[in-house]
Amino acid sequence: MRRKIAITFVLALLAAVAGIAAEAWIMMRKGVSAREEPSFLESYVARAARRMATPRAARDQKNPFIPTPEILVEARNHFADHCATCHGNDGAGQTEIGRNLYPKAPDMRLPSTQALTDGELYSIIHNGIRLTGMPAWGEATDDEDSWKLVLFIRHLVKMGPEEMKEMGRFNPKSEAEREEEKQEEDFLDGETSPAKAPAKSPHHH
Repeated sequence: MRRKIAITFVLALLAAVAGIAAEAWIMMRKGVSAREEPSFLESYVARAARRMATPRAARDQKNPFIPTPEILVEARNHFADHCATCHGNDGAGQTEIGRNLYPKAPDMRLPSTQALTDGELYSIIHNGIRLTGMPAWGEATDDEDSWKLVLFIRHLVKMGPEEMKEMGRFNPKSEAEREEEKQEEDFLDGETSPAKAPAKSPHHH
């Protein structure tokens, strides 16, 4: 029996080594461009490393908050302001930054994210993930905002168009976007912006 287990372990180890060697060979040929999709092996190793990096005690942590309407609104606005730049308001990751990260920002509505425990999601938000674009958020100690974001991530699968529209008010905006919005508001209020004012025709007397 032990011999059979040992043989199985050795075969699995050899397969892993062969896979890593193949991955290294592909990288040598293609380079390390972030435009490439991660291979199955690379994705598997990354997920396994993420899980191993989360202590069991952290995985088993329970969320101290429940998804009340007030908490979901607070978390939704926080997500729109801090997370949507990469993940999008809908959590699909289809933003300019999210699509160009390596690995790409995941679609958090899918089982690969939704199947994680609350503790795992909290750990990812709070501590970040090395060698990815996911930073660590919150203070070094427990932070309430990250727990509330876990509840909103669960809520993403039930998001409606009205909530999506409301989130747009809290998305970060560039100086140019804020100026454009101000000009539109001034125009609607009847105050034509100097930048938009029509040029006067010259008069000859």
